[in-house]
Amino acid sequence: MRDAAEDEATVGMEVFLTDTPGIGGRLRATAEDFVVIEQSKPPPRQQGPYCVATITSTNWETNHLVESLSSQLRISRNAIAFAGTKDKRAITTQLMSFRAPVESVQAIALRDVTISDVYPVANPLHLGALLGNTFRLTVSGVTLAPRRRLEGVLADTLEQLRDNDGAPNFFGIQRFGALRPCTHLVGRKLTEGDIEGAVMTYLGSPSQREEDSLREVRTRLSQDHDFAAALEAMPQALRFERAMLHHLHTHAGDFRGALEQLPRNLTLMFIHAYQSYLFNRILSARIRSGLPLNDAVIGDLVLTADRNGAPRPADVVKVTAANVGATARQVKAGRAFVSHAVFGMQTPLSEGDPGELERKVLDEEKVQASDFSIHAIPRLTTKGVRREVLASPFPMKVEVDLQDESRVDLNFRLGRGCYATSVAREFLKADTLSY
Repeated sequence: MRDAAEDEATVGMEVFLTDTPGIGGRLRATAEDFVVIEQSKPPPRQQGPYCVATITSTNWETNHLVESLSSQLRISRNAIAFAGTKDKRAITTQLMSFRAPVESVQAIALRDVTISDVYPVANPLHLGALLGNTFRLTVSGVTLAPRRRLEGVLADTLEQLRDNDGAPNFFGIQRFGALRPCTHLVGRKLTEGDIEGAVMTYLGSPSQREEDSLREVRTRLSQDHDFAAALEAMPQALRFERAMLHHLHTHAGDFRGALEQLPRNLTLMFIHAYQSYLFNRILSARIRSGLPLNDAVIGDLVLTADRNGAPRPADVVKVTAANVGATARQVKAGRAFVSHAVFGMQTPLSEGDPGELERKVLDEEKVQASDFSIHAIPRLTTKGVRREVLASPFPMKVEVDLQDESRVDLNFRLGRGCYATSVAREFLKADTLSY
């Protein structure tokens, strides 16, 4: 186990599971270095008001892609659905459904977007309805050398991951905003009932990773609350910020209304980001404590597997002295999964040593279940869930480029909701700017 960089620790990823040296380098030097192919069961072809299509996009953040698709089709954002959100700086292939004619979807023309396999269906897709994703990643600018040492470190890291049956299933940095990781801070404000604070955290909160001019705009706004001046200075590309600033300029003091300028799934993502931060902190505490990720102990809550071998977050089994042996065997066989809390209004907590870890983090954060009942905006109220603590990338292929030893290829598959960067970081052990 090794401590992580400060940037990662701020979003709860405080440690690495493996103790090998990092290879350095970075992901996503180009979109071609981060290829994601969604694995899902296409819905059956059936006449109905919807159609489904395979969408391949390059350098498109999911919310902005949906916004552009809805604009071109002249339909509501809510008439477009997808099974999973995808990273921006990547080439991604995924299914989307549309409440629109097949011919209209086939006619879509957007830069760096390819539409294929369009056919009618009776029902839309829903978030989470996927099996997983296949990843083809390239790490560029690897600093560990010579090749023999690099290959040895890669092999040792892979062996340690195999010994642990996977990598810690952290929510990756992109969950919090890769360029400006603040979404969990916005979510925390919302759970505290501080709508104004949430809005100002989103609009302000300058990041060292942003351009100096934008950082200055955010800093000045956080100091003087001059929304008209900030609107004039805010780049046109930051459409969400501009929509909020315009509302505050024309509706003085209406911070709730400003928040509602954002897409519903984005505002809910603020709450989810805070829950993700809490989960990451709990998982870091488990690793530090020495409790295993791939073995059940008394007090754990394990999730059973569905018919596709994926964890069922709602099907929780308590590990007791009477069933610990049988449960541990199920975990080893991949038919059950050790879990920790993605905390919300109704999330069951572990008992024993795992429960102490969960309660200690929640006490340190001064958070309780009732905080996730968002009275000011009830649609943001969140029940919470349990999440598996391991991300299993196996079989996994790791290779140094034959022509350029400063490039390393990582190829693997992960279940739904797992982050490729949380696997890759065990190899890189680099600054989060590299992810």
